[in-house]
Amino acid sequence: MAEEKKEDQDVPVAPVSLLSTSGNRKRKAEHHAGAAEALRLAVGTDKKYDSITRHRTEVERAVIDREEQAEEIIESLPKDSSAVPRVELYLPDILRDTVFVGHLVTDLDSVAGAIGAAELYGGIPALASEVNSETAFALEKFGVEKPRTIEDILKENPEVDICLVDHQQTSQMNPLISPDRIVGVIDHHALQSKTIVTEKPIYIDIRPWGSMSTIIAHTFVTHGRRPAKHIAGMLLCAILSDTLNLLGPTTTDWDRLMVAVLAEIATVDDIQYLASQQFKAKSRELAHMSAVDLVNGDQKSFSFAASGFKGEVGFGVVETTDDDIIMDRASELLPEMVACKKEKSYDCLFLAVVNIVKLHSKLLICGPTELALAKDAFGGGLMEDCTVMDLGGRVSRKKDYIPVLTKTINEGWEKPKGLTRGPSIVDLGKLGRLEKDPEDPFGRVKRTGSVLAHSATSVGKHKPGRAFSIFELPAFDEAELLEDE
Repeated sequence: MAEEKKEDQDVPVAPVSLLSTSGNRKRKAEHHAGAAEALRLAVGTDKKYDSITRHRTEVERAVIDREEQAEEIIESLPKDSSAVPRVELYLPDILRDTVFVGHLVTDLDSVAGAIGAAELYGGIPALASEVNSETAFALEKFGVEKPRTIEDILKENPEVDICLVDHQQTSQMNPLISPDRIVGVIDHHALQSKTIVTEKPIYIDIRPWGSMSTIIAHTFVTHGRRPAKHIAGMLLCAILSDTLNLLGPTTTDWDRLMVAVLAEIATVDDIQYLASQQFKAKSRELAHMSAVDLVNGDQKSFSFAASGFKGEVGFGVVETTDDDIIMDRASELLPEMVACKKEKSYDCLFLAVVNIVKLHSKLLICGPTELALAKDAFGGGLMEDCTVMDLGGRVSRKKDYIPVLTKTINEGWEKPKGLTRGPSIVDLGKLGRLEKDPEDPFGRVKRTGSVLAHSATSVGKHKPGRAFSIFELPAFDEAELLEDE
């Protein structure tokens, strides 16, 4: 694939020495992709030109600072891992010939992790759902064939063993997977509600790291095996994606070290450019996604049974390099959130829009209950008639959002009495139906006939052009409303 012209190639770079020392060794000026020397030659140190300083990015610093560690690890790995006996450390036989599959609404970490795990343990990678544009970019970039779908594999062999990667909750599992066939879990998320239950012991590898692909990369090197270039490239992209280019709050030193190792093996000359290209690929897809896709695309549900609140909370996330594009569609997203909340019987539903460049997020609020909980949990500034809350630098559902909500609810939060009835009291039948436009080149699924979507512009008490409100409802007959939210 021909690479695009780098946007910052005209940035002047200060001269740097063509020789560097790692321990007592001198390195040649010719650098293959990878790693620290390539970055020094391309980036140098922090430099000033015209009154602007171009600092090294976090991912560039991570690779350069861990150069010696990465070299020692890579030099210890054999060139041909097929000749290495596998008896020194435990590799579970139970995972051999197993299908490794990620979660629904699959992302880069779950796909790359499945591909890497299948290579490591001798199994087959599979997709739980169609890949997104960021994953498609990585597959093409490193020349990796897209895995088959789990549906196709199970159709051929319904009795095949399954190892879940990047998840362990039944709500995120492809519905065709039988819990009886699960023999392993490799994940980096907390054990929360709806975690799978098995009748027999299974292989479990769960670590509190920023990416599931970091676990796979670490297992490769601790077993003295060198991942192939294309495998290393996929794992590298996945770690960058899940850790927001090593800037996210879930990032650990293990993620940083594995990025340095994988960048060398995958021969990546400019890791910052790679990261920016894959994030652009991810954001390009958002422009073609419907409100239904954006609300449901990366949504997870959580069950609570505290003293003051018992129920289901849905929490979706949209990551983008330009949050204005998404926030400008709030009038589409908010009514869709109400419909989704009704269809899935959630007690609350939130959608966070995360700017992965500025590391800043905003929370969309679709009803009075959500507003009350968000105010107590996050306390951010409100705008747009209380339908948007500024969450500041909180950018991770795993570390910033769900733990805060959990703490608030477990400390006794309860729904305030006398709360204004919100849009979700509208009967589900009045919230429209999902349809696929046969003439849409992107095949988008849209909701048509929703009274809330229509009311956002010109129905009932709303004035023409007025935005969606969680406090005012369109003028309906009482028969169209439920008695209680």
